[in-house]
Amino acid sequence: MIPPAHGSLIARKPGDYPLYALLALALFLSFFYQLEAVALFDLDEGAFGQATREMFLRDDFMSTYLNGQPRYDKPILSYWLQAVSLVALGVNEFAFRLPSALAATAWTLLVFLFGQRVAGTRQGLLAASLLATSLAVTVIGKAATADALLNLLLAASLMSLYLYLREGHRGWLYASAATMGLGFLTKGPVAVVIPAGVSLLYCFSRGEWRAWLRLIADWRAWAFFLAIASPWYLAQYLREGAGFFWGFFGDHNVGRFQQPLEGHSGGWWYYLPVVLVGLLPHTTLLLRTLARSRNLFADGLGRYLLIWFGLVFVLFSLAATKLPHYLTYGYTGLFLLMARELDERPGPAGWLLLPQLLFLGLLLALPGLAQLALPRIRDDLAHAQLAGLVFPLSYYGWLLASAALTVYFMREQRLAPAYKLIMSGLLLVFLVSGQILPLVAQVRQQPIKEAGLLARQYPQVPLVMWGVNLPSFSVYSARIVDRRAPRPGEVVLTKTARLSELGPHEMLYQRHGIALVRMSSESAGRCVAGVSACPSNPGILP
Repeated sequence: MIPPAHGSLIARKPGDYPLYALLALALFLSFFYQLEAVALFDLDEGAFGQATREMFLRDDFMSTYLNGQPRYDKPILSYWLQAVSLVALGVNEFAFRLPSALAATAWTLLVFLFGQRVAGTRQGLLAASLLATSLAVTVIGKAATADALLNLLLAASLMSLYLYLREGHRGWLYASAATMGLGFLTKGPVAVVIPAGVSLLYCFSRGEWRAWLRLIADWRAWAFFLAIASPWYLAQYLREGAGFFWGFFGDHNVGRFQQPLEGHSGGWWYYLPVVLVGLLPHTTLLLRTLARSRNLFADGLGRYLLIWFGLVFVLFSLAATKLPHYLTYGYTGLFLLMARELDERPGPAGWLLLPQLLFLGLLLALPGLAQLALPRIRDDLAHAQLAGLVFPLSYYGWLLASAALTVYFMREQRLAPAYKLIMSGLLLVFLVSGQILPLVAQVRQQPIKEAGLLARQYPQVPLVMWGVNLPSFSVYSARIVDRRAPRPGEVVLTKTARLSELGPHEMLYQRHGIALVRMSSESAGRCVAGVSACPSNPGILP
């Protein structure tokens, strides 16, 4: 690559005003563009949405229930924020997802402010822009779950701890304790384990173990933490008894490390491809940054950020339950390190943008790959959904135009590599929000939404899910839906492939492997296939 001319953007570091505009655009495209365009995804978005909705049905904003059963998966803070959003905006996808979008925005701006304080305005802007234009973060920022909020609070806690260790002002320690308390209300012990582990390893690696002992012995910090985190947990214990503590701390925290939950398992290498794909289109920059880990570890800030990511990577690699979004808890440190690399050693844009071009090529090949994979799909519902994928001409048009623009960026020599990389990220999050997610949701979630809205026409008839666990159906039907064998007269959501196992029924809706039927009241005395006994009181409805 020919070095950029003297008048290029890279030569004007003191006044990188375009970076502010790119960051603002990234915040909109990554977290707010198309926020309401697709139905809630199952299982997580559907479960969070229904649990929040049931708070209003039960007039109980202290405990969470999912389809009438206690939900001990997560603490309360995310549900409270969703409830406030629903009160302000009504029950819709935008309202369910808005708290995550706002949390992701605050997370991004916090990275900018921290980067500005410890490394300068330019690196702060670069770190925030890299974060907001990465694949994993835009997905998390648009999801109606607890993860965007947890990432914000983890980042705030760990950044405050670093500033306390560097500057010695106790206000930073108390800020860290307060955000840990909020994190504990968001997702539990992980909000304490990660900051405590990172600060411990950092202090011990520098021979400053007494500083860490003083840190954890500060009773005022513990008072801040307990004042925020403990009241709700105490109230839950008094209301729900030991069942809550065993369910939340035992099954959903310790249990995740001991055995895979809901089939989410993987080998020791699981998170290697996750990080490479999750940080698209910045993967080359990531590899370049990690290649300089030894030099970065010699620097105080670099060491802290590397330990931050490394602890998260190792901790969740050792856990039996593995999910891609767990690794985002360590991404903040990587973005700050990558910003330094991009600022100090930009390198040729061609290599930086190669992952973007390869990913676009994969998306162009996706229709053909889907057809090749179809005969090998054994799950009936997944097979029906994959078979129902329709790729419109606009899909190919956007991808070809994006690939052409990426090739242009790779060859163009006047624009700084940092700007090219961020604009490529903007292009990626635009494609994900405008093309990929709607395409997937059309076959995976839209049928469930349509079935749920149709089920509202039967307000006096019990609704049942049989052979499926799709809590978004409860959200869209605005009902509490049991998961059990259906009885005569009931309306049932099930897989199309299992209709032959039902007794006489009326078809109400069928699409992409999902069926909504009403059981015939004449099927009294008959059993659904696979059920050992019929109910003694079938409760036949007219």
